[in-house]
Amino acid sequence: MKRAKRRTTWLVSAALIIIFVLCCTSSSSIIFGRECCCGSFAAPCFRRRAGSPCLITSMANLNVDASRGQFPSLKDGYLFGDNAGGSQCLKSVADAISDYLLNTNAQLGATYSVSAESTSRVQDGLRTTATLVNAASPDEITFGSSSTVLVENLARAIDGDLRSTEEFIVSDVDHEANVGAWKRLAARRGLTVHHWKPIARSGSPNENPYNVTLRVDDLLKLVTAHTRLVAFTACSNILGELVDITSVVKALRARASEVGARKLEVCIDCVAYAPHRRIDVQAWDVDYAFFSYYKVYGAHVSALYTRATSRDALASIAHYFLTKPTYKLAIGGPLYEMAFSTTPVLTYLESLDQSGDADLDKAFATVAKHETTLMQPLLDFLLSDAAKARGVRVVGPETVQDRVPTVSFVVIGDRAMKSADVVAEVDKAEKVRSRLRLAQCGVRSSHLQSLLKFAQIGIRYGHFYAHNLLRNALGIATLRTV
Repeated sequence: MKRAKRRTTWLVSAALIIIFVLCCTSSSSIIFGRECCCGSFAAPCFRRRAGSPCLITSMANLNVDASRGQFPSLKDGYLFGDNAGGSQCLKSVADAISDYLLNTNAQLGATYSVSAESTSRVQDGLRTTATLVNAASPDEITFGSSSTVLVENLARAIDGDLRSTEEFIVSDVDHEANVGAWKRLAARRGLTVHHWKPIARSGSPNENPYNVTLRVDDLLKLVTAHTRLVAFTACSNILGELVDITSVVKALRARASEVGARKLEVCIDCVAYAPHRRIDVQAWDVDYAFFSYYKVYGAHVSALYTRATSRDALASIAHYFLTKPTYKLAIGGPLYEMAFSTTPVLTYLESLDQSGDADLDKAFATVAKHETTLMQPLLDFLLSDAAKARGVRVVGPETVQDRVPTVSFVVIGDRAMKSADVVAEVDKAEKVRSRLRLAQCGVRSSHLQSLLKFAQIGIRYGHFYAHNLLRNALGIATLRTV
């Protein structure tokens, strides 16, 4: 029992040190990962008190203090380690929701002034989202309550454009949002679903079976004359690996043409990608792409891009008399105040381009540079000889190249650990802090002061809806060890 406690304390202490280092250098403008496959920490969203220590006081091209100032939730010192599951919200987003509801809360499409302004504000949300993902037109954007709902609606709408012999390909590293809808549609229609499976990287210097990746060659072997749709992620919310969408799609279309596929479409999950890199649906040459604004500093609303030519072939699942393109997949309408609330997100992201050009490509280049700096010490620790001897293995890429700072790891071997044990220790520290606050104790010892500092942390464990990846590809018992 004591030995197990020491094992847990060792990893928790090390992880908290890393978190403290990262939180002192992180920016609220960049909300990073929370996944833990036995535990995971990446540059977290940290509410730093004024005057608290910061190991890196400034970064070229990124005004950290200005970014933090946009997030009221970052003011009292709490560290959000669960951020890939949902970022903190911009004040400007909350203000937009309030402004809409209090001043322009009217039905769309009427000629009176308030309705006209309400209609214009919803259109602003479509327009700014089209800019964010580089869609050709706001008519290619649909809002929904979640990415899962949007993909399910898309699957229903595509049903009429399927033949009985056609097939789907889904990735085994994806969040279930981009898998379940296609599997359910295939089951309804009696279609075949093929799985693009990740494999371990050869030559891993750390002999790490969890360092897995998707290979394009493996995907192309699955493409046949019957392939109708391929669904995969731009970035795994567990592995943190970035997929070269442009290259994959180009290879897919070439292979589909070679084998004589009738119609091949591509659906990309950008949820874990959108906070870290620029979405460019035209450069990618994809038919469908989606992301969630609440992962990108917004409210609980998601957006789906449908290429105009693909959208026109879809059946409408809305009321038959609603003929606008943006209504085709939007059952119940465009979510009004939530649509308008997306507009400040683009303004914020553009502000990260310190040149003043409001250039999204420059802004996301700044994000990537800052993320890399924050991620390096975390990976250095997790890949150290001491961590390796302890049984720590990184899940996904072991370098900062081609990944985002959503870093997952497991602890295996004779002294294996469960994520629940890590989280329980952190939660215990938080409860101690709460009791001390209630008692209004004057804590003086350095040990307790350190405990209180680290107790302002929120983390979690689980499969994070990438159930197939953990269970099938990584062989991790999703209900017990993550």
